[in-house]
Amino acid sequence: MTSSMMLPPCFADRREAGVYLGRRLVELGCASPDDLSTRAPVLVLALPRGGVPVGFEVARALDAALDVLLVRKIGAPGYPELALGAVVEGSTEGLAPYTVTNDDAWARRAVESGAFAAERGRQLDEICRRQQRYRQGRPVAMLAQRRVIVVDDGVATGATMRAALASVRAAGAAEVVAALPVGAAQGLASLATVADRVICLNTPPEFGAVGAYYLDFTQTSDEEAMALMREAATWQHAPLPPLTTTTSTSTPAWARANR
Repeated sequence: MTSSMMLPPCFADRREAGVYLGRRLVELGCASPDDLSTRAPVLVLALPRGGVPVGFEVARALDAALDVLLVRKIGAPGYPELALGAVVEGSTEGLAPYTVTNDDAWARRAVESGAFAAERGRQLDEICRRQQRYRQGRPVAMLAQRRVIVVDDGVATGATMRAALASVRAAGAAEVVAALPVGAAQGLASLATVADRVICLNTPPEFGAVGAYYLDFTQTSDEEAMALMREAATWQHAPLPPLTTTTSTSTPAWARANR
């Protein structure tokens, strides 16, 4: 489907990016599952903190539930900006924290030395802290048999988003959608291995940094993110039905049609 939407050269801020992204997702029919065998409401999962203002507007456009998915980069010893992998919180379905390890020499050395496990432990502690702040310690909302739309403010390498998508897939989501205002072509391509659909508004041929495509890219605070989560929690959504007992490994028709 070709969008008739005109995008600004830069988004004013994350909220505006979320408005445009939400409109695009409505155009693509993401507001409700086409597979009515489950009738589970769509869930928008925002990656905190920057993804929360974007996800808030996306959820409002889709009239969907909003939650956060807590994922933390595992950095190299002494070089915290160098990602060795990522760890994602566990889920209501009983899925343990999901860990992705990069396939490179840095990561292999860190695993062999025990540094990877140590840093993973520190990041799990931070995930626990954020669970308390954002959800009073509760795990992420039920993911199984739902269309789950994972949202962030942009993608460069895609490593963190890829880990988040893989964890949602492992939790049994019916469809996994990655939705972003802006992203690097290579990073977006890497998401296609773990998502049914990758939807991005802007893929610049010469990608620099995510913040270059926002006029205001001020870091989102915990307080701002939690205020948006509290407001989203006041929205009314249909209760979840009991899980069906029939499972299938085939790709749903709506997933095949939109690949």
